[in-house]
Amino acid sequence: MDVDAVVLDIDGVLVDVADSYRRAIVESVDRVYGRTVDDAAIQAFKDAGGFNNDWELTYAAALFVLAREAGYDADVPAFTDAVAEAGGGLDAAEAVVRDAGYDAAFDRWDPDRLRETFQALYLGTDLYRDLEGGEPPFEARGYIHDEPVIVEASTIADLNERFAVGVLTGRPAAEADIALSRVGLSVPDAHRFTMDDWAEGKPHPHALTTLADRLDAARVAFAGDTLDDVRTAANAAESDPDRTYHGVGVLTGGLTGESGRRAYTDAGAAAVVESVNDLPALLDS
Repeated sequence: MDVDAVVLDIDGVLVDVADSYRRAIVESVDRVYGRTVDDAAIQAFKDAGGFNNDWELTYAAALFVLAREAGYDADVPAFTDAVAEAGGGLDAAEAVVRDAGYDAAFDRWDPDRLRETFQALYLGTDLYRDLEGGEPPFEARGYIHDEPVIVEASTIADLNERFAVGVLTGRPAAEADIALSRVGLSVPDAHRFTMDDWAEGKPHPHALTTLADRLDAARVAFAGDTLDDVRTAANAAESDPDRTYHGVGVLTGGLTGESGRRAYTDAGAAAVVESVNDLPALLDS
């Protein structure tokens, strides 16, 4: 694959977030409502699209739980299929619940409390005070400390030597800083897009096409761990036909094994790799 720039997602690519972000989603809903969804459900929401923001995924999962309590009889696959058909994301989840006639689910729905709980679980007490600027609702160690590093130092060195490197993540900037410092990847602010830098989120192509321009790249590989990452590359190629964009799926996030490989391929991935550490061998400068 001939490219002159590589753009990397963080979660599921550079660090493993199974026991941090994804755990915080499941446990936030449980803490607030006493019922929750499982890990497989989290992936179903991700596959539905539009849930680059894990806070919004938490809100949608909670809304599903509350709708079920109100009498909604669809299971997670049926619900997330309906969300995907409605365009994906939180707005679609709300529309599905309302269209099914379960407005009562919104009476107890509290996104602010869910976000506060999520941040307390994920950041822990000290980081919550530093980054949120207040007292957490409860004491916690912080799941952010349970993020094993996936990317190897040799991979980062190889990519930096041969390509212009950028980062495109759904994390808030401060949390992206923590992860990038942990893995030893430093990029200028102009070569990084976080949740704080754009409103649309993946799979909207704006961030990727802007990074391609800032990296002065004609051919870009974007490696991510969700179908929306692959869709982002496809949307970038459509909106910016003067450049070439390759979406590369990695199998170290929620999509794994042969089923993950098929899902990426069906979504239009140019390539699928076992991990980001296989990326250098795939790419020619």
